Amino acid sequence: MDEEWSLILSAKKDPAAFEPLYNKYFESIFRFVYQRMEDMDTARDITQQSFIKALDGIHRFENRGVPFKSWLYRIALNELNLFFRKNQASRHINLDDNDALELSEELDEDPYEGFYGKLGELLGTLKQESLNLIEMRFFEKRSFREISEILGITENNAKVKMYRLLEKLKARITGKTKTEDKA
Repeated sequence: MDEEWSLILSAKKDPAAFEPLYNKYFESIFRFVYQRMEDMDTARDITQQSFIKALDGIHRFENRGVPFKSWLYRIALNELNLFFRKNQASRHINLDDNDALELSEELDEDPYEGFYGKLGELLGTLKQESLNLIEMRFFEKRSFREISEILGITENNAKVKMYRLLEKLKARITGKTKTEDKA
């Protein structure tokens, strides 16, 4: 952490010193963005734009206990949201069998035939914030602490939001809700 902080301080003084931070985090930020996209070129563009914003705003980054990497994820998430709003593009959900199985266990559902399609359809109805929570927790295997750092909320708030979201999803899967409102 001390080495990273010295890199950040150097980058605050000289933009050319940002390169080691870029090299260190580019791949993980790109994967984070691409997980939510269908087009690799657009994912690269959004990742690049995220790093440009990070470089432009590095003078505002302060060591407040939130890792630099989480700050970068937050910028990338904001860039993704901006892209989807601006282009009215469809949000892509990468759902593999293992992720769906873990989510089905959390929802106390047997992964019956057709469940994955129903789950994918259900996830497609979620608001962006709710979908981000599901993706980070179940598909990217992030801890509540990391989720809270990326979203800029408390760890407890991340847990409460996840609990409530899972309860809504359970109700929709079992058909115990009459509302078609988005979670």
